[in-house]
Amino acid sequence: MTKLLEQGIRAVQELPDERQDMAGEILLTLAASEPQYGLTHEQIEDLRLSIQEADRAEFAADNEIIEIWKKFGL
Repeated sequence: MTKLLEQGIRAVQELPDERQDMAGEILLTLAASEPQYGLTHEQIEDLRLSIQEADRAEFAADNEIIEIWKKFGL
């Protein structure tokens, strides 16, 4: 096991049960399938920041979402 995976597992063990289950599902999915894509370091950091924002309940306002949908013709 790599040091990074060990660090990740230790960090996940400190999370609430629901988040631990989510991490477990992700790991099982990764282990069961052949990787078809990879994330860049920038994408991983963006994902990390997004999870932190969600944990703080920092979500876009309804009017912001409507404007984004309009931008893409939805």
